[in-house]
Amino acid sequence: MSVDGVFSSVDTIWVLLGAILVFFMQAGFAMVETGFTRAKNAGNIIMKNLMDFCLGSVAFWILGFGLMFGADINGIIGIPDFFVRNNYDSTFPTYAFLIFQTVFCATAATIVSGAMAERTKFASYCIYSVVISAVIYPISGHWIWGGGWLAELGFHDFAGSTAVHMVGGLAAFIGAMILGPRIGKYDAKGKAHAIPGHSLTLGAMGVFILWFAWFGFNGGSTVSATGDETLRSMSGIIFNTNLAAAVATTVTMIITWIKYGKTDISMTLNGALGGLVAITAGCDAVSPVGAALIGLITAFILVFGIEFIDQKIKVDDPVGAIGVHGLCGAAGTIMTGLFALDGGLFYGGGSGMVMVQLLGVVATAAWIGVSMTALFLAIKATIGLRVSSEEELEGLDIREHALSSSYADFMPLTTESLNFMKARRAEAEESLTDLADGPASLVKKADGSTAPKLTKVEIYANPKKLDALKEALNGIGITGLTVTNVTGCGAQKGKREIYRGVELEMTLLPKIRVETVVSKVPVKTVVDAVKSVLYTGSAGDGKIFVYDVENVVRVSTGEEGYNALQYDFDRSPRKAAS
Repeated sequence: MSVDGVFSSVDTIWVLLGAILVFFMQAGFAMVETGFTRAKNAGNIIMKNLMDFCLGSVAFWILGFGLMFGADINGIIGIPDFFVRNNYDSTFPTYAFLIFQTVFCATAATIVSGAMAERTKFASYCIYSVVISAVIYPISGHWIWGGGWLAELGFHDFAGSTAVHMVGGLAAFIGAMILGPRIGKYDAKGKAHAIPGHSLTLGAMGVFILWFAWFGFNGGSTVSATGDETLRSMSGIIFNTNLAAAVATTVTMIITWIKYGKTDISMTLNGALGGLVAITAGCDAVSPVGAALIGLITAFILVFGIEFIDQKIKVDDPVGAIGVHGLCGAAGTIMTGLFALDGGLFYGGGSGMVMVQLLGVVATAAWIGVSMTALFLAIKATIGLRVSSEEELEGLDIREHALSSSYADFMPLTTESLNFMKARRAEAEESLTDLADGPASLVKKADGSTAPKLTKVEIYANPKKLDALKEALNGIGITGLTVTNVTGCGAQKGKREIYRGVELEMTLLPKIRVETVVSKVPVKTVVDAVKSVLYTGSAGDGKIFVYDVENVVRVSTGEEGYNALQYDFDRSPRKAAS
């Protein structure tokens, strides 16, 4: 109940602000998981992150909250309180506490999607997300936060290294193990192959969002913002949270730099999350030195743990969720028993706290192991857990959601771009009269007449050269281009690349393919202009392919050959050609 029947405005606002920040973590998870997987599954990942929160919110309201925080039954489970009808007021209203706990539950559920990404049926995902939110997470949560038997023993997990993150990470491990690896992840001999995600930019943005929101995850877990001691504790919690993450990120970068010869970006991003997960259990109990040491140790656990999972036991985890949440969650909980200022082993507290922390980790792991194995096997035996090989290869976006692409591949022609093209056309027509190479070649047609020769020039180059290339081609009268983003490599098989500790056997480097058909502009002029832009004298400058073209037909007018390449801006808003 509230003190003297009056709620604390400060406490209520703080709890609600914490809930809002923890909700924002859903955006972070969505971006990390999307960025670390392939573009053909981006929409599927977003949909899963959206729906596990929505479905989980309803399931936790109907059943989960009561199992977690209802009146205790023998330290094991709370009495169900369907639709949360009872009063859980303290210095803030029941619904402030309910929404705060709801977003924590959603965090545990959403962790699972990353490790099982790119091959899980959407319907199956919805089912196990509901069960996790309604039953599995609340029961172990009751032991830790709901007055259950672990809480009675003094188990310390302030904001959920075990209650939230290890639960989600271990569930992810079991699901990924039962599901099996993605097609192409391991060869016939069991060697792991890297499958890079499509956007490290998205992944990095997701990590920054999670880091920011984690201040609400840990800081908001004080569920109070009144009193000098609380404010002092809150300040220390937020400082420790940031410090552990910063140290873990830095050390992860150094480890990968030494181990792989270059810094591994995706692993370093995972290092930040691993540090955040590990400090979550003891952020209120350790000093800044303890937080820094937890971050340092976590970096080693993360890097070598992810490699072990991926390469030794061969469990395919596209985003590193098992290492980040499962391993770092367990490790951070146990390290709280070592570094806690009050009762920690390294501060004269003996082994008692460490043993309780270890017991809590093992007991929670046993519950999650049994319950999630039963759940995944039941789904697999009924509606199925994994999509077909054809669906996986084509991508879950199109097969599960009828979405051809999560990214816009076409931009309509605007008035501004049309005016720009007119201006460039005028410049090109003027420059054509000054070409030093003379007129284009003529070819003899079947009827004995002659016509300007048509030639296709195809250029492969570094994407960074695109603007300079366009400017050079426009300068010699080339006004019609087709530009495509592609990947590829030459005889050197690309540069050596390490992705999450695994070397890519053939690195497909990002390239652009620029195509144009010319007639009046001599081919030599085109080739010389391209070479002047691309040439550095090093491997990877690019290649130019020249093809004879038999004919060109303009669909809108029926014009053929050279006439089909000419552009009439007053007649048709289509792309020009030279």
